[in-house]
Amino acid sequence: MNWILLIIAGLFEVGFATCLGKAKETTGITSVYWLIGFLLSLTVSMILLYKATQTLPIGTAYSVWTGVGAVGTVLVGVFLFKESVDFWRILFITTLIGSIIGLKMVST
Repeated sequence: MNWILLIIAGLFEVGFATCLGKAKETTGITSVYWLIGFLLSLTVSMILLYKATQTLPIGTAYSVWTGVGAVGTVLVGVFLFKESVDFWRILFITTLIGSIIGLKMVST
């Protein structure tokens, strides 16, 4: 169950990174709404990360949380913000995904 909470926490990390990116692109009240989304996503992500660390090792939980957030944020950047896709980005994202899976496999 805590692995599921950890993955969801990582997805909320993607949410707060996305909100920051959108807040940067907007002005006025729209920017404020994106910043509110950032704060809500950040809060939920931190609470879920905290809950997951109650039974998972902190090093593993933090690494997986960061990895899920990083992979998700890169994907959002590519699809939503039209960031470039090249061989090296794909290689290192694939390596990161493999590392996340490896951490799950070796954790008790």
